[in-house]
Amino acid sequence: MNRLNGSTEAPLLEVTDLRTTFETRHGLLTAVDGVSLRLDRGTTYGIVGESGSGKTVLARSILRLITARSAETTGSIKLQGRELVDLSPRQLRDVWGVQAAMVFQDPMTSLNATMRIGAQITEGLRHHLDLGRTEAEKTMLALLKSVGIPEPERRARAYPHQLSGGMRQRVTIAIALACGPRLLVADEPTTALDVTVQRQILELLARQGRERAMGMILITHDLGVVAGRTDVIAVMYAGRVVERAPTRVLFRQHRHPYTRGLMQSIPRLAQPSHTRLQAIPGRPPDLTALPAGCPFAPRCARATDRCREEQPALTEIEPGHELACFNPLEAA
Repeated sequence: MNRLNGSTEAPLLEVTDLRTTFETRHGLLTAVDGVSLRLDRGTTYGIVGESGSGKTVLARSILRLITARSAETTGSIKLQGRELVDLSPRQLRDVWGVQAAMVFQDPMTSLNATMRIGAQITEGLRHHLDLGRTEAEKTMLALLKSVGIPEPERRARAYPHQLSGGMRQRVTIAIALACGPRLLVADEPTTALDVTVQRQILELLARQGRERAMGMILITHDLGVVAGRTDVIAVMYAGRVVERAPTRVLFRQHRHPYTRGLMQSIPRLAQPSHTRLQAIPGRPPDLTALPAGCPFAPRCARATDRCREEQPALTEIEPGHELACFNPLEAA
């Protein structure tokens, strides 16, 4: 049963024990280590953590976008009941764009610099939906308008470098939504944008999710981004989920010391000007040489000998709230 809404409907996305490893010259690097998650239709799932925690690799692994020969992905990824792990590249092309799509972190690198904006959108429409030129162009203009781009006819003739960062991100969202996917993955969609544009992009994603009843995964290093915009949040560290809970529960009753560190690093308006930001001490671990116990133990003030020797499992401590910690914080 879906604890978020009480539905017994099959999940849109079900990931079980997902692992992604890379062969490197320094040894085997485990970027995603045994992650499981469930996403239902019409809900938004937040994934947060520092850079290097495995968020982006997890997203690309779910959509089977990692094609490097040195990479291996194991586990189960079921999208609308269909197993994706065993699909060939040709079969995956029928999934990308139509059933699942991704909004990438940097629109300047995800857009084709040599193609006009309109052509980049109509290309997918004609390929996946078999639309004629006229119908594809009408749909393209409607998409540009729906994501808040003014004068869509003029913008459609522009090249990516002729648009602002916020406009380019809106174009990538239009491309991702073009074929009506059921799952949208947004990987740090507001990076390098000013705060006003950030809010516009996040509100745009939320509105499109509601109107299209999509399931959405929102990836960020900033807990402030997912506050109020997600139904559940998973906190990742060293490729693993260390805490997961409904959004309100996580903000009010988080129990993992790493989650607390992320919370305390958020700037607050009530603080005096030039207040020094609070940072988590230490550095993220080397994923090719993880410590024997809890990966966060070298940075954790609550760590004991058990933490340094034994890896805590992700365990449900209350309905819908999971935690991987031997010495959790007291409940608020």
